[in-house]
Amino acid sequence: MSDEVASMPVRGKASDESVTLHIQQRVRPEALGRYEQWLRTIAARAAAYPGHQGVHIIRPTPGHNEYTILIRFASLADAEHWTGSTERQDLLAEIADAFEHEDRFHIQPGIEFWFTPSSPAQKKPAPWKQWLITTSVIWPLTMLIPPLFKPLFAAVPLLGTWGISHGIIAATIVALVVFVIMPRYVQAVSRWLFEPR
Repeated sequence: MSDEVASMPVRGKASDESVTLHIQQRVRPEALGRYEQWLRTIAARAAAYPGHQGVHIIRPTPGHNEYTILIRFASLADAEHWTGSTERQDLLAEIADAFEHEDRFHIQPGIEFWFTPSSPAQKKPAPWKQWLITTSVIWPLTMLIPPLFKPLFAAVPLLGTWGISHGIIAATIVALVVFVIMPRYVQAVSRWLFEPR
């Protein structure tokens, strides 16, 4: 593998919109232990960069060896600062022989990246499927999360004031959707979601 990173075109709107760096790395089975140590190192280095908002690692199921790493950044400029950094290139060079093919990444705004096919053989999901998946995640959260915060808002009235309470609830729902639920949900329904061309 060369030191260069294969990059897909960036699709987005305003440059100050929150974005997700979607990375796929296929690791040789004999190098999985070394890769896991390296992964912890590079995740910590990325976290030190401006605009970093969190990372989620989707490890392969038994018998598979492709990792998906999702890193949130506050803006496109922040994401490009990390992806174009010498530090990231040096770290990739250290682990290059552990990959079966070049490191692949693309940057997506909002939650659009969840619905981007991972291979040319797949087609992008129909809009109604994207709507159904997103709604089926957010709908139950809007019913479950507000009651959970009622004791906190009662104990700390300032947090329960109009506007502040909405911000806390919205931030919690978004964090659950982006970092906890969607990675597993989309993977579970990927055969139905990404039908072959």
